[in-house]
Amino acid sequence: MNDKNLMVGIETSDDAAVYKLNDETAVIQTLDFFTPVVDDPYTFGQIAAANSLSDIYAMGGKPKVALNIVCFPSCLSVDVLGEILKGGADKVIEAGAVVIGGHTVDDNEPKYGLSVMGLVHPDRILRNFGCKIGDRIMLTKPIGTGIIITAIKGEIASKDAYEKTVKVMSTLNKYVGEVIAKHDITACTDVTGFGLMGHSYEMASASNVTLKLYGNKIPYISEAREYAEMGIVPAGAYKNRRYIEGKYNIKNIPEWMEDVLFDPQTSGGLLFTCPEKEAYKIMNETCSLEIKPSIIGEVMPLEGKKYIIVE
Repeated sequence: MNDKNLMVGIETSDDAAVYKLNDETAVIQTLDFFTPVVDDPYTFGQIAAANSLSDIYAMGGKPKVALNIVCFPSCLSVDVLGEILKGGADKVIEAGAVVIGGHTVDDNEPKYGLSVMGLVHPDRILRNFGCKIGDRIMLTKPIGTGIIITAIKGEIASKDAYEKTVKVMSTLNKYVGEVIAKHDITACTDVTGFGLMGHSYEMASASNVTLKLYGNKIPYISEAREYAEMGIVPAGAYKNRRYIEGKYNIKNIPEWMEDVLFDPQTSGGLLFTCPEKEAYKIMNETCSLEIKPSIIGEVMPLEGKKYIIVE
């Protein structure tokens, strides 16, 4: 669509759309919803809301208002729906935004998420491309949630694995997002369904560079290794491999870690690039956070058609 004020539309794989209102303000608009990843309805609501809100932070903005999007079976108690909505509302409040309504339809399986509107200065929008050679690559949450969700659904996951994973998924990207918004960030996205490898590929290919990931520096939830070694890997991980087949090179990485790298994430962390000096400033400014960002690699000149190298 042609509109001079549409700053980010559907042409790229960015996390949200951005529309300029004036020289000082642009609106960020996003929408996301999915089926339950845990059985507890309140926790599901929290995770789904955190996931939806994340796109605003990935674009450098602050969420302001949200609309509930609900699919819910008429055979289930409305008390369950109430808990889902309460979990979502509590996360929206934590984000500093407000829920202003929504829409519900009858469906065979529960689904929940948000349409979120946020604000950003037109000159401070973060995009999923623009990586510069020499930049450091940073990730703000450990990966492996998809593998552990699969173990949870199979009733194999331990209590510790469950609690760690819920903590990761329900933590807002607000806190690290507010820090990085003050720094020189060259590219940013959040890690969700395409996994770390898929989202790294989108960032690298759009920037025409190679992202070199340090295999021993990538944070992951410890139990993800155990479950991956047992073969408990979601189907989405194999789809993610096929999606970028021939576009990456993995060297001296164990098979279980490859599964973790391609694992589809729910409410994952921010993946961004920035100059080395900015990376260390961000590390210092976020050292008090419970879930801290990590430097996981560097941006290199494009090596043939390999947009990602992991070693």
